Amino acid sequence: MDAMKMDNIEESETKVDVDKESDGAKPSPDVVDYLAGEEKDFVSDLSPYLPQDLIGGSVPHVPGMEEETVWNAATQACGTEKVHYTYVIDGKKIWYLACPSAAFASNPDSWCPLAAALPGNSEYWDKETVYLYEQEGIASALRWDPETHRIQVYVGASRTILPRVQSMDANFVTINPASADIVPWKSKMLKTEKLSRAVVRMLIFSGLVVNLLAVLILLVNLVSIEYIKADLIEVKNQSDRAASDLLKSAANVMQSDTIRHMVRIQDLLDSLTRSNAYLVRYEVNGTQVEWEAIAPQAFADNITRENNGAQVIRREDGDQVRIMGKR
Repeated sequence: MDAMKMDNIEESETKVDVDKESDGAKPSPDVVDYLAGEEKDFVSDLSPYLPQDLIGGSVPHVPGMEEETVWNAATQACGTEKVHYTYVIDGKKIWYLACPSAAFASNPDSWCPLAAALPGNSEYWDKETVYLYEQEGIASALRWDPETHRIQVYVGASRTILPRVQSMDANFVTINPASADIVPWKSKMLKTEKLSRAVVRMLIFSGLVVNLLAVLILLVNLVSIEYIKADLIEVKNQSDRAASDLLKSAANVMQSDTIRHMVRIQDLLDSLTRSNAYLVRYEVNGTQVEWEAIAPQAFADNITRENNGAQVIRREDGDQVRIMGKR
């Protein structure tokens, strides 16, 4: 019986080597790594490591609460909140492996090859198969109990675990970490710290962007102020020109013929008043001025002498005469 089981183990090893000729898939940085600026420090080529405190179990699948559910179950099983875990979803259950984070003190960038045997991963065949992995004298086995259908994980010295596994009535598959797809560990605390670094980094970049925008807006405002100053100077020049034109217009109005004729009429009235005469007509026709006045006969000669071009045109009632002058 033991010889038959060992033959099965050797056949499974040969089958794995034939089917898995190329290296398995490796993890890649996610969005959080890029946001935190740690994509260059991301280690994708993890080394296989079998922790002795490895545990396995299953919890009901609650959509959207997978991480929280697995972390709660792992912390209770390991007795600490600092745990590493990995899980897969199969039907209505979540199958997981977990281990205290302190077990990776000497193997930080590592992964557990048994995780590749969880349902849906590269080394999984069925739940009737026992999956084996041995490293440096430490052996491990992963199986599903045929009666309770619960996951069972065995880890210990090879001389203890292998005979115990050989006594089981099942097929065996030995996991080859060189050909299996790497399944990295998850850690809630490490993820939270990475998210914090990503948030701080994004805040710094956001602050730089906001400051850059503020500087650009300030520069635009300064340029706009210079243009406004230039426009104000032009407006001031236009206002000065308009005021000057207005003053010239006012001066022209003040220098119009109306003012000049008013002055002339006043001079003429003063002259006529001295001769006891009065003005009866003052007519402007273009540049020609014509006026008439009525004065006593005795003063007519004085008026004609004082106003060149004035002459008596006819007699009026009494001793009055009409005098007409032109200019």
